[in-house]
Amino acid sequence: MSNPALSCLHQALRRGFHTLSTNREVWGGAVAECGPLLESLGNLAEQMRALSGVHISSTPLRDFPELQERLQFKLLQAADTVLEKLNHHMWRLQSVRDAVSNQLSALLQLYQQDAEGLGLPAATERSAAVPSVADMLEWLQDAERHYRQQFLRRKALLQTLRPDQLSLLESVPSRWKSLESPDAEQRITDIQCRVSFFMQSQ
Repeated sequence: MSNPALSCLHQALRRGFHTLSTNREVWGGAVAECGPLLESLGNLAEQMRALSGVHISSTPLRDFPELQERLQFKLLQAADTVLEKLNHHMWRLQSVRDAVSNQLSALLQLYQQDAEGLGLPAATERSAAVPSVADMLEWLQDAERHYRQQFLRRKALLQTLRPDQLSLLESVPSRWKSLESPDAEQRITDIQCRVSFFMQSQ
């Protein structure tokens, strides 16, 4: 005997996992593209530090008026440009966080609406091809928590950056990399494998 509430929830869960899969690719691309930009920031900081340690007035370049100030200004401008590009990628990360979070919220609301018609046995029943509704909701919650926490940590890191804060700029590539969570990403890969048959079934 078919259960309309279960069928409806299964369709919504498929949409949820599709959203997760699509946005995971967007997230991975944005994070990867931030890497070279952060390396550029670190390099610019090293150049600014080196420039501050040089007294151009004591070198043959002293004949060029305000050369040190001009070089410093150009380096700060370049750092500002990189920070703007990073902010664009953070917008992409935020869009992923929001998409996964909104999809989960809609799913949980649907589940609560249909909980009585669904019944506890149907929510916890699983087969070799179809995980239980309870399991799938938990997996999507885990994924949503991962992207929410990752976004907040990466946003907090970038908000500390200023073009004239050389130590922060020099350390940001390694600090960004330290935020990676391979265990959580592997768990999402495992989740996608577990729902692969479910996603293909109708």
